[in-house]
Amino acid sequence: MTVIVEGPMSPGAEDEREERPALVPSLFPFVAPTLYFSTAEEKVELLPAEQRRLLKWKISTVTPNIVKHTIGRSHFKVTKKSHDWLGCWGHHMKSPCFKALAEHQKLNHFPGTFQIGRKDRLWRNLSKMQVRFGKQEFSFFPQTFVLPQDIKLLRKAWEDGGSRQKWIIKPPASARGIGIQVIHKWSQMPRKRPLLVQKYLHKPYLISGNKFDLRIYVYVSCYDPLRVYIFSDGLVRFASCKYSSSMKTLGNKFMHLTNYSVNKKNSEYQSNSDDKACQGHKWALKALWQYLGSKGVNTTRIWEKIKDIVIKTLIGSEPYVNNLLKSNVRTPYSCHELFGFDIMLDEKLKPWILEVNISPSLHSNTALDVAVKGQMIRDLLNLAGFRIPQKEDVFAPCSSASSSTSSLCVGTRERTKPEPSADEKVKRAFYLSQRYAEQDVISTVLDVLTPEDVRVLAASEDERTRMGQFERIFPSPASSRYLRFFECPRYLNILLDQWEQKYWGSRSKGIVLLTSLCEKGVHLGTSDPLHLWSKSSYISRLDPHKQSLLRPSSSRVVVTHQQRSADEDASDTETASVSNSSICAGLQPGRTCRRLPRQSASL
Repeated sequence: MTVIVEGPMSPGAEDEREERPALVPSLFPFVAPTLYFSTAEEKVELLPAEQRRLLKWKISTVTPNIVKHTIGRSHFKVTKKSHDWLGCWGHHMKSPCFKALAEHQKLNHFPGTFQIGRKDRLWRNLSKMQVRFGKQEFSFFPQTFVLPQDIKLLRKAWEDGGSRQKWIIKPPASARGIGIQVIHKWSQMPRKRPLLVQKYLHKPYLISGNKFDLRIYVYVSCYDPLRVYIFSDGLVRFASCKYSSSMKTLGNKFMHLTNYSVNKKNSEYQSNSDDKACQGHKWALKALWQYLGSKGVNTTRIWEKIKDIVIKTLIGSEPYVNNLLKSNVRTPYSCHELFGFDIMLDEKLKPWILEVNISPSLHSNTALDVAVKGQMIRDLLNLAGFRIPQKEDVFAPCSSASSSTSSLCVGTRERTKPEPSADEKVKRAFYLSQRYAEQDVISTVLDVLTPEDVRVLAASEDERTRMGQFERIFPSPASSRYLRFFECPRYLNILLDQWEQKYWGSRSKGIVLLTSLCEKGVHLGTSDPLHLWSKSSYISRLDPHKQSLLRPSSSRVVVTHQQRSADEDASDTETASVSNSSICAGLQPGRTCRRLPRQSASL
């Protein structure tokens, strides 16, 4: 059978494709448009020559063909230079290397995501959260030990477990199944190298007798505020030998490991090129849901549990990433990242996290891979919101623009995320102090929107229009419950959470509000007292008790910045403190005003 792999279209076929505008307009006036990335069935309108010359993509040795084909359809030219590119899909870099990114450049990684990409760091961070919040919230990963540090704890657990237990050992930073073994004797334990040792999930859910796992694609467009998306499709990777729990089979990697890179070497491996078929040893995720649904399984419930795992895991990485972003990256625009979450279902259909890949494979050598990964990458690049550089970044004049592009070159000066103004710092410090305040106090965060508030909310709403087959899972109307898991509460997460709660059922009203504010240029900066929180008069509409809580003049807000070295393990230490007993009055009865060490609020 001939395998169809996506590639450049022939000139004849290209002429028949539907032409799409090169730029996607914002929902809001005076906000720059973003570049459009098409499907293989579409072609993208040519930008004027001066703008088209700016469409350069830095190619690395790991840039997948599926990315190259997608950017090629939008007329990007590849370059190996370090300064004139707009986008790059490359290796993860050490954190200081991110300082070289210019404001108009976007790389497919955040600094510090190895905190969940390395197996040992992932389990350390999840274990820490389990200690803080309990097993009821964090029971989705197997019992894990990191050697050599945990060797005594492992020995005790081993002795307590009996003779029939199985453990899986993994190198902490390997991929593609390299170095993984399933063992059942203490004498089989390697002694001289760092290892991750986990209780083996020995009762997996089986289909036709075979074990499998799920590759879930997760995209993070921003870490502050945290915005997380999950792709509606994915891959199901099967072990190529029928499963047995016999101790004698533990050495059979084709039975116990689900990695494609391992199982493709088995002569019995069966490929599958149909994304709708439940056949062979690789399926599309949507095909699995259809199969399980036909068996009476509630797949929606499984999917919701997977989303829960994704959100909590990413929150575990959040303090490290944000600390390194502030130390090493000029603007939040410059970073975004695709994660590959590997999930296994046990015999009761409970999902368990196996690992997180920060450079998930995008090889597409079958039609099934192209169908899933091609759509995912196209949607991801649209969601990323690539922009043509502004005038001062060698931005071409608008006078030569044609058809769909001329009206979109609005020449806005919305650029780097600016340092919050003194007024914005006061507002942020106040709301970050309201850890135990009533909801009607927290909801007033939307009453006076500062320029930065408007910028963030407009960017968030624009992203929603470009999701394709991604779904935003954080923030969402139901994501308030996750705010307590953040080690460092962040103002912008509170802002977006309250926006979702207020407008999720009437989003058009929120868009109308933001449109009117952008029309006035509020997001570009303003001295209008209506958008200065500390000068607002809206407090008079509240009852006297709430007035005393909220009136800025009744509390002295002190914004402090504590410096710590940019060590990879350093947590974010920008703090906001509010010193006045009137602020503590916003706490629930019986609570005391407290500031937690290493849980200080970030502006």
